[in-house]
Amino acid sequence: MFRYQILIEYEGTSYVGWQIQKKGKSIQKTIQSTLAKLLKQKITLYGSGRTDAGVHALEQSAHFDVKNKIKNIDKLIKSLNFFLNYKRISIINIKKKKINFHARHSVKERTYLYIIQNRLSPSILNKNKEWHIKKKLDINLIKKGAKKLIGTFDYSTFRSSSCQAKSPIRTIKSIKIRSSKNKIEIEFKSRSFLQQQVRSMVGCLKYLGEKKWDLKTFDKVFKSKKRILCAPPAPPEGLFLTKVTY
Repeated sequence: MFRYQILIEYEGTSYVGWQIQKKGKSIQKTIQSTLAKLLKQKITLYGSGRTDAGVHALEQSAHFDVKNKIKNIDKLIKSLNFFLNYKRISIINIKKKKINFHARHSVKERTYLYIIQNRLSPSILNKNKEWHIKKKLDINLIKKGAKKLIGTFDYSTFRSSSCQAKSPIRTIKSIKIRSSKNKIEIEFKSRSFLQQQVRSMVGCLKYLGEKKWDLKTFDKVFKSKKRILCAPPAPPEGLFLTKVTY
């Protein structure tokens, strides 16, 4: 048995998310079935983690096992992209790995990026790839709020009610905020995130930036551990999984 890591870029707009579900098309199933056809064997694809419906990836990571060594990886990548590119999926690379490598369990860090377009008019070119917010946001307040989120905490406030994680305790290693013209980019790094955690944090930072909340309220909501007090989560279209580090 041989194990391979596969790096994937995709636009999640028309998918139910990464994971196979009873209804709707998923990224996982779309790639898995295409691999099975090309390699002429049953393939099970294991992802580094789930991305929700509408969320994109610049470099999702997954692995699969095959009975025989793949002789020509470049040919396989080209064949996969022939079938997948029109479905808004691109295979960036395929690498042979040791059998103890696991796309999810071996992860040391995940990086997510959230993009906000902060101007009166929406972007036609970036439709479904950013959150359009008309009201001017206070970037300095957002930065101050983001600092409060860095560290090891109970993030129950930002946890989806359907989250299956055993513990709400997570460690946010860093949050970097870049602002240029009308675009705001917020980068989050952690070993793992709770379901909807990033989008929920961005939603709360937006409330802060709009001055619907002050820093004291933001801090109180975070420390309350009550999901009901959380601001509405940011929409999925602005979120990108950008890097999975092993």
